[in-house]
Amino acid sequence: MISKETIEKVFDQARVEEVIGDFVQLKRSGSNMKGLSPFVNEKSPSFMVSPVKQIWKDFSSGKGGNAVTFLMEHEHFTYPEAIKYLANKYGIEVEETVVTNEDIEQANEKESMYLVSEFARDYFHKTMLNTDEGQAIGLSYFKERGFTKDTIEKFQLGYSPDSWDAFTKEALGKAYKLEYLEKTGLTIVKQEDGKTFDRFKGRVMFPIHSMSGRVLGFGGRILTNDKKAAKYLNSPESEIYHKSKVLYGIFQAKQSIAKLDNCYLVEGYTDVIQFNQSGIENVVASSGTALTPDQIRLVSRLTNNMTVLFDGDAAGLRASIRGIDLILEAGMNVKVCSFPDGEDPDSFAKNNSYDDLKKYLDENSKDFIQFKADLLVKEANNDPIKKAELIRDMVISISKISDTIKREVYIKECSRIMDISEEVLYNTLAQLLKKDISDANKKFVEEKKAFEVVKNNEQLKPEKIDTQYIFEQKIIEILLVNGLKTETFTDIFQVEDENGELVEVKENNTYKIYEKIYLALQEDEIELSNPIFRNIYQDIINYYNQNLEFEIDKYISQTTPEITDKITSILMLEERDTLHKWHLRKIVVDDKDLTLEQNVSETILSYRFLLIDKMIAENMKNLSPDVTVDNSEILSTSKDLTTLRNVIAKNLGRVLVRF
Repeated sequence: MISKETIEKVFDQARVEEVIGDFVQLKRSGSNMKGLSPFVNEKSPSFMVSPVKQIWKDFSSGKGGNAVTFLMEHEHFTYPEAIKYLANKYGIEVEETVVTNEDIEQANEKESMYLVSEFARDYFHKTMLNTDEGQAIGLSYFKERGFTKDTIEKFQLGYSPDSWDAFTKEALGKAYKLEYLEKTGLTIVKQEDGKTFDRFKGRVMFPIHSMSGRVLGFGGRILTNDKKAAKYLNSPESEIYHKSKVLYGIFQAKQSIAKLDNCYLVEGYTDVIQFNQSGIENVVASSGTALTPDQIRLVSRLTNNMTVLFDGDAAGLRASIRGIDLILEAGMNVKVCSFPDGEDPDSFAKNNSYDDLKKYLDENSKDFIQFKADLLVKEANNDPIKKAELIRDMVISISKISDTIKREVYIKECSRIMDISEEVLYNTLAQLLKKDISDANKKFVEEKKAFEVVKNNEQLKPEKIDTQYIFEQKIIEILLVNGLKTETFTDIFQVEDENGELVEVKENNTYKIYEKIYLALQEDEIELSNPIFRNIYQDIINYYNQNLEFEIDKYISQTTPEITDKITSILMLEERDTLHKWHLRKIVVDDKDLTLEQNVSETILSYRFLLIDKMIAENMKNLSPDVTVDNSEILSTSKDLTTLRNVIAKNLGRVLVRF
């Protein structure tokens, strides 16, 4: 178990904007920062981070919290793992505990698969460095590729012994379950007789990491000339490894990608490693598969710019062109760069200095239109039909771009390069867009119905607002933001004078904000109606009674996910209103001119007014239309409540006009 002191150090030093910035490209937006949601696919940013409050809120998925909860949500860390990750990031020493048999037994399935994968990474790495076979075969191979010791360590490269079950025996001996060895694909179990085999027998190993550095799977390269065996072998799909959602090198590249605002995309493991060793770290690989939307979304969290790199292989070029359209469709900017005949990113980086490599990339990275033209014109070979197909292919790519200004610029460029009129290109583009709209029309119409203006030009009926919910939410917001602040309030109450008449008395009293709210609600024996708000209210009042300071990120770390989501939603109300333009829908927002004392008083009085109004309405429902029934008690109660409501209304008026 991690000590309380260590956890406190982590919370003291961890900055939510720095932690999330490793996974999401954030841009300044007033006092906050915003970016694209890392949980859902979106083109308009609705993910907000508050450096001041040290919290985040994703308005698309509803998730929210602090730095620790982000890691738990995004990387599926347990709480201790998130703390350890942050401790490592900020150089805080944590006493590591050995994974015991009991720990392994208690870990859930997904976590067990992570543990097995991390054990395998360490086993393969140590086997390569510390055994004769590993050094003679695995280490020698990597050295022949020109990889240095630092590079081997950085990518945690390794070697799996050329033995049928060396790894499996070692893992079972360390109490890792065969069930999870099989589920991760590290061990193959024959169904007929239950015999076990190492999947990666006799291969050099490339661990595949998540963006946070967790081991998801492996790629293994065979070093013999066995034609029956695949040259590269990847881990099979599993609960933790989905090939189409992973990019090799993203963990090592993420900071450089965000800093340089560009990502180079290559095909293989060694391309990534060789580029890194040459000094260019903002590079990832699709690991030999066709690029997917999920992989593009990983990069789009860090930058809006991607440069696709490839060699002169025709099949590779065709696959890259298909990927270009997907990148454009995701709203990203894309360039392409090919290497000289006989060269690929790996060999070119190995044979050139950093300066030469950087210069080549800068000078030869072309706009996708120019690249497509150069590539496909060669294929057309002055054939009019093929040229027409080429032009249509280019316009198809342009149609994937959602930005109309960019589309027009590319149409003009295509017209110039291909020597064809803009009008023809615009007509072709219009046909393509019309087809796209037609294909999506049914879904669009269904989604639009909820917002469609009726044809007789009648105004949309304003949506029904739960006023009580809004006031209870406001009470929680005040407690969270200003609960420990001290203010002087003017309390107004009535007493009998010497003649028995009621007179108003004003008295100035100083309270902490949470005390004032607590006393006001206790006075009327009011309990918040919303169960989540009620839990937060009771919890935070208890917290304030026991603590002299309040730090929102530490407080959130102790709450349930449901309460965390609600708290971050409340604290990000202003950002949510801006994103959703609720002010245009006539939903009441806070009066920024009110002082804190006025704001608290106005909220409490308005809430009490609302509840009394409801009590009057409920009471009047009990009136009987039968003249023989005595309604005097009901009428008397309503009269008393109405008198109280009028007093509150009078006091509320005083609060709002006092400046």
